[in-house]
Amino acid sequence: MYICINIMKPMHPLMENYIVSARKYRPSTFDSVVGQRALTTTLKNAIATGKLAHAYLFCGPRGVGKTTCARIFAKTINCLSPNAEGEACNQCESCQAFNEQRSYNIHELDAASNNSVDDIRTLIDQVRIPPQIGKYKVYIIDEVHMLSQSAFNAFLKTLEEPPHHAIFILATTEKHKILPTILSRCQIYDFNRINVQDTVTHLQHVANKEGIQAEAEALNVIAQKADGGMRDALSIFDQVASFTNGNITYQGVIENLNVLDYEYYFKLTDHFLSNQVLEAILLLNDILKKGFDGHHFMTGLASHFRDLLVSKDPITLPLLEVGASIRERYQAQAQRCDQKFLYKAMKLCNDCDLNYRTSKNKRLLVELTLIQCAQLTLPDSDDLVGGRSPRKRLKPLFKQQVAQIAAPQPQPQATVAAAPAQPTANNGYMGRKSPLPDRKEERKIPVLKASQIGISIRHPQTTQGDIKSTPSGQPQPIIKKEAEYKDHIFNERDLKHYWLEYAVNLPPEEKANAARMKNTSPKLLNDTVFEIGVDNDMAAKYMTQMIPTIQTYMREKLHNRRITMTVRVLEEKEVVRAFSQVERFQLMSQKNPKLQKLREILKLELS
Repeated sequence: MYICINIMKPMHPLMENYIVSARKYRPSTFDSVVGQRALTTTLKNAIATGKLAHAYLFCGPRGVGKTTCARIFAKTINCLSPNAEGEACNQCESCQAFNEQRSYNIHELDAASNNSVDDIRTLIDQVRIPPQIGKYKVYIIDEVHMLSQSAFNAFLKTLEEPPHHAIFILATTEKHKILPTILSRCQIYDFNRINVQDTVTHLQHVANKEGIQAEAEALNVIAQKADGGMRDALSIFDQVASFTNGNITYQGVIENLNVLDYEYYFKLTDHFLSNQVLEAILLLNDILKKGFDGHHFMTGLASHFRDLLVSKDPITLPLLEVGASIRERYQAQAQRCDQKFLYKAMKLCNDCDLNYRTSKNKRLLVELTLIQCAQLTLPDSDDLVGGRSPRKRLKPLFKQQVAQIAAPQPQPQATVAAAPAQPTANNGYMGRKSPLPDRKEERKIPVLKASQIGISIRHPQTTQGDIKSTPSGQPQPIIKKEAEYKDHIFNERDLKHYWLEYAVNLPPEEKANAARMKNTSPKLLNDTVFEIGVDNDMAAKYMTQMIPTIQTYMREKLHNRRITMTVRVLEEKEVVRAFSQVERFQLMSQKNPKLQKLREILKLELS
């Protein structure tokens, strides 16, 4: 009998024990947390004074240390012999159990996958059991905003009045999704994004521990790419370290991460300052050929102009988050850039950014923006509002000999047609007739609207000299002197016509009053007094406030100084309202009961 023995090749020792940097260098004490000094100091002071809340809410972007601080806080409050600095001793049984991940006092729940009511009820049942070692049982609920509405409601009472040995730490990246009733029961700690300098310092520390050579500019690019998250920064650091085989260089980082090099933006700005449009477009073509997105390129260009602007003044220089060598290049180029040029260029890039998604020809939009930026420093460039709102006017790119055609001399107004222009040496048509048509001076005939003709159908005696225009564009007769003025006679039809005209011409903010007037009809009581009937006191109040302006309008339109308007609240029997289909059928059935029988026989339903 033969026995086959399969001898497996052992794994490489480095591969077997490899731990990613984000886990290997995860902070274990408050002092080792990066970029959250104010929060860690507050937590340490609360532990030192024994003023611990029963519920905390840690909120902020991803990878800034929320869960890490929750674990450190849980370990420290259960430490049997904390040191003088308020940190855990890492020697007692509670600390060792925590470090070996076998502590029964610290429970973590991922609310993203355990977000039902049953999960919360199970958690509530565990809360009742006191701790065996240490003083507190700490429950860390990560991504708490993922809990369902019913789970939140089931958790409210326990969160408000937990046992004295229970402390809840809730962590979330979306604070706005948490119920206000939960927020009011917690102490809220807002974690900030970690700035570039702190991230670079920590990455350099990790590189020294791992024996990796790293350039400062390369680490700066990694920190900017991480966008304030330390976990993302360490993940990118591991990726680039593998790509460069332990020698992280600036060129290796931009190649691996597909990041646009600063060199492109510096070259492009030099082209803009020299008005080199064609070179700028060719450089854009080179960038697009390498697979970069045009939108990403424009946002980077806008950031480059912003960095140049903050580099012009030593006061704003700390806002520039780049490496030392790149900082010097920014300062040198900023001195060559006029402040108005930077304002205009940032405005153009921002407009391109806003219009990029809706543009049908995205490349053309970017090229037009580059052309405008390259023409900003020309002597005759637009200068509006300190350069913050440049006109989008393009100048010719190629210098060509353009034929200049002399403008014809102005002729006297009485002349009907000007003589044809004589060919000269300046217009490029020596010895032959100009192809342009002869320009003629024509008299402009005034065009009158029908409403501006001084003839009134209702009042034939009104002349053109008696007409004046209102802001709404409607002509109004001018009231003559007292001796010449005669009140005209009008009827209810004329009154309703101008009543509706007044309502239509009301501005948009008077929409409610306009609708009320359209639904109301004036009633002429005598020769000069008309009445408006409304349904309630509130409508009467509004209509009464409008009496002066309506009277003035009617007096001018109807040419009668004695027109008077009154408002009255209608009695209940006078109010006529619209009936529904069912109400109308019921009224008809009362007059003719056979309709009800007919409906029952035909089995009709009223809608």
